[in-house]
Amino acid sequence: MSNSQKIVNKMFDKDAFSQWLGIEIIEVKDGYCELKMTVRKEMLNGFQIAHGGIAYSLADSALAFASNSHGRKSLSVETSISHTVSVKKDDVLIAMTEELSLSDNIGVYLISITNQKKQEVAHFKGTVYRTSKEWFPGEK
Repeated sequence: MSNSQKIVNKMFDKDAFSQWLGIEIIEVKDGYCELKMTVRKEMLNGFQIAHGGIAYSLADSALAFASNSHGRKSLSVETSISHTVSVKKDDVLIAMTEELSLSDNIGVYLISITNQKKQEVAHFKGTVYRTSKEWFPGEK
């Protein structure tokens, strides 16, 4: 198991919210994460479409996992989302990250969320602060 997978597994094991969302980890590697989840009835708003926080939360988890996968503890400092297609009950969402830039202190990521029809339903951008704290000190 790669170091990035060990980090994400450790994070996910303590992440009750991502577990509640029903997130499944598809792939993890340095700077990259792909997640999958299915929208449930209790995730819908009064319009019977997914609450905007659902896609946001999926993307936020993908940001956390991708940015921490390099081995240093990283925390979001700025995030934004654009919703492009409504999400309904039983839709299967896939979040895929793209690392736009990575420096010693800052990482910038773009997360694309698609549904089972391969339609992009949201675009999320996140900036993280990379601390000096390592997930597994002394391991390389």
